Amino acid sequence: MARRRSGGGRRHPRGGGRSSGITVTIHGLPELRRRLEQLPTEVRAACFRALKESAGAIVDGTKGRVKVDSANLQGSVKARYENSKLRAEIGWWDRDDRYAIWQEFGTRKMPANPSLGPSLEEEKRRLPERLKREIRKATQ
Repeated sequence: MARRRSGGGRRHPRGGGRSSGITVTIHGLPELRRRLEQLPTEVRAACFRALKESAGAIVDGTKGRVKVDSANLQGSVKARYENSKLRAEIGWWDRDDRYAIWQEFGTRKMPANPSLGPSLEEEKRRLPERLKREIRKATQ
């Protein structure tokens, strides 16, 4: 006998919630946050500028990679910022964009067409240099 899920609706096999994004965890983040809080204001501002530039590059890279049928996902990928925490979230948050997770990771019937993940990986190599450049400008 086949097992049925309660709720009647089909769920994404990887857990699909309301947001459609990828989470990146940085090990040692609590210690890094404590040390960032001790930095002078101008250095924190430089870090935020680098973060914003990096997030913008990820958004642009995602727009260039995402599958385009109606251009909905291309136009609605966004970055959200928390300046006090030097944090950026990049992804899709509109209800009409829930299918972004299926595009990114695929389904049993549809192959994955990743766009956010590759853009993030590409930018990870550039972020350290962006940070150095902005901090140098702020401290000279």
